[in-house]
Amino acid sequence: MSTPASPYAGARIALATLHGKADALAPAFAALGARLVLAEGVDTDLLGTFSGEIARTQPPLETAIAKARLAMAATGLPLGLATEGSFGPDPVVGLLPLHRETIVLVDDARGMVVHERIDTHETNHGGCWLRDGEGLDVARLSRWGFPSHAVMVRSEPFRPGMRVVKGIVERDALERAVAACIAASPEGRARVDTDMRAHLNPTRMRQIALLGERLAQRLRCLCPQCDAPGFGMARALPGLPCEGCGMPTTRLLAEVHACPACGHSTQRPRSDGLACADPAHCDICNP
Repeated sequence: MSTPASPYAGARIALATLHGKADALAPAFAALGARLVLAEGVDTDLLGTFSGEIARTQPPLETAIAKARLAMAATGLPLGLATEGSFGPDPVVGLLPLHRETIVLVDDARGMVVHERIDTHETNHGGCWLRDGEGLDVARLSRWGFPSHAVMVRSEPFRPGMRVVKGIVERDALERAVAACIAASPEGRARVDTDMRAHLNPTRMRQIALLGERLAQRLRCLCPQCDAPGFGMARALPGLPCEGCGMPTTRLLAEVHACPACGHSTQRPRSDGLACADPAHCDICNP
C-alpha cells in the first residue's frame, strides 16, 4: 500500500477572505497535496476592520478561528484555514512597529486546531494626523511604500459612520480624501494610516505566505503518541539562568512541544544550544 504524501493529501480546506490571501497560501498547501476552497459570500470584515468601522472584539487567535469556522459553515467542509493580523508598537522596544500574524487550521475531522504565529518588524505600518493646510511629506509616504502599498484616511475624532476612504494608491486621490475628511471632522482633523489589508499591502502578503509555509511544515510533523499531524511548539518556558549570578531570567529556557489532538507534550532545550543568559538580561545583575 502506498503512503500518502502528507496527512492532508487530497484534502479540501475552506478559506474565507476578502483580501486575496488564497494566492499567498495556496502554494504551501498544494505542497501538502491539499486544495484551498474559497467560501463565497462570507464577509470576514464583520469580525473587525483595520479602519475602525467595526471593532475587533476578540483576540487574534480567536478571531482567526471564527473566520475559519465561517468558511467551514459556508462550504460544508470539515477543514478551515484563516489568518488574522494585528499591528502596533513593539511592546518591548517601544515605537518600532510590530506586525503579528496568526494562522489557524481548524480540523473538525480530528477535533483539533493547529496554529502558528509570526512576529516581525518587517512592516510598513504607520500613521499620522493632519489639519487643514498640512500635507504629507514625500519621505513619510516613501517609508510607507506608497503607492505600491495603499493608505487610508478617516475623519478624526473617529466614530462609526464618519467618513473613511480606503485603498488609496494615487497622490491626487490621497489629497482629495484628506481634504474631504478634514471638512467632515468636527475638529478639522484627519488621520492617515497605512492600509494593512493584505491585497493592498505586499509586505504583509509576503509574511502571510511565509506563515502558510510554516504551518504546512508543522502539519507534516506527527505526534509520537497518536500520529495526529501538527505536533510542534505550544509554549516557551522562561528561566534561562544568568551567566553572572545563576538566577533565572525571563530569557527562553526550553520549548514545550505538544499535540493539538491528544495533548501529549515533550520539553525540548533551546534549539541554539544557549545555556546561560547575558547578565544584561538579568533583573538582579541589571536591575
